[in-house]
Amino acid sequence: MERSKYIILSEKSWNSNLANQLKLQFLFSEWKTINSKEDFNIDFLLEYSPNKIFIPHWSHIITPEIYENYECIVFHMTDLPFGRGGSPLQNLIIRGVKTTKISAIKVKKGLDTGDVYLKRTLKLDGTANEIFQRSTFIIEEMISDIIKNKIKPVPQVGEIVEFKRRKPEESNIVDLDDLEKVYDYIRMLDCEGYPHAYFETPHLKFEFINANFDTNEEIISANVRIFKK
Repeated sequence: MERSKYIILSEKSWNSNLANQLKLQFLFSEWKTINSKEDFNIDFLLEYSPNKIFIPHWSHIITPEIYENYECIVFHMTDLPFGRGGSPLQNLIIRGVKTTKISAIKVKKGLDTGDVYLKRTLKLDGTANEIFQRSTFIIEEMISDIIKNKIKPVPQVGEIVEFKRRKPEESNIVDLDDLEKVYDYIRMLDCEGYPHAYFETPHLKFEFINANFDTNEEIISANVRIFKK
């Protein structure tokens, strides 16, 4: 019997152990993690011949020659079709959303338009890093369900709401006048690979992480990094 082969495609550190965890559940299968754009190409896929490619977090375009020939499953942090597009976590928190869904969808032409395998609930409290760490355990369970139950995707249903990818300058908190919004900006950008919340003077830039919001005293405490522009 030929062994099943799977790929975890993610450049983020919080997904680095996902393949190893899934190996413990599927002992007679092969798992490979790819975290580099250069390593994810059609030549490698032709040689490895994966049954499925699971994509927890990937910032690059999946080309048609890949998704038309291999089953690619991406995990998007919204209740699709609500929230198609970039920066889903930040766009949700800015809108005041406290709980979302992780949608597992089949990659196809069109951003986040693919058919849905399944959805799972994710709470949005804590820092971006904490949320992503939490999502990894949920995605592991989702991958397991997809394989064990041979889940087939179905078309998305509902009103389409599209998100725009946020730009680094949108992390500037200088014009905010609400403490809860300031706290949300700091925590939603407190993660590797994201431009931290900041403000600037003519000569200096102040970046903020590790925020704590005392709602009784109405005070935010946080770590700040200050450097010359």
